[in-house]
Amino acid sequence: MDLIFFGMQGSGKGTLGKAVADRYGMKIFETGSELRKLSHEESELGQKVKSIVEAGNLVPNEVVMEIVENFMDSLDHDAPILFDGIPRKATQAKSLNEVLDKHNREYKAVLLELSEETALKRLTTRRICKSCKAVYPAAYSEENCECGAALVTRSDDNPEAIKTRLKNFQEETIPAIELYKDKLIIIDGEPSIEDVREDTFEVLDKIMPK
Repeated sequence: MDLIFFGMQGSGKGTLGKAVADRYGMKIFETGSELRKLSHEESELGQKVKSIVEAGNLVPNEVVMEIVENFMDSLDHDAPILFDGIPRKATQAKSLNEVLDKHNREYKAVLLELSEETALKRLTTRRICKSCKAVYPAAYSEENCECGAALVTRSDDNPEAIKTRLKNFQEETIPAIELYKDKLIIIDGEPSIEDVREDTFEVLDKIMPK
């Protein structure tokens, strides 16, 4: 069973996704990391990605789907995948579903539901590790990450920039999520990450092999 993770910025989607992937032995597909990895390869797809990125262009959707299929081909057939940060729009959701259906993959979507008020509060108070990019909430009082590097506030974690990102989520990603209404698992993202994690495990334990 593959999982497609959705959640507005500040929902803790990335952190929860890693915990879910660890629990169920899943491989995480994250578009940005796959682009970076492929751009250093000598393969035909790698060189295609490299030329697009170096030209400063956005990677078109059809190439993203090539990357998804390349990722699938690199795994054992029955290895479950967690998709993080994809799809971002309804058109991309349709393309991803076509790829998953073509490969006879079973999949569910998981939405971490959060209010914009909570998202804004979390994003304006969180800090990021300069080295490993781990995210720490306001409640974390230390000045350094557990890896030893300094914690900083992201330059785009200001109210105006955040509101723009949240608006994009509502206008672009919500229509994508609606395409999964028959496969959608909704998790309350308002509690602490520890409580959200336990609530998520309680739901997913019923459908995911451990």
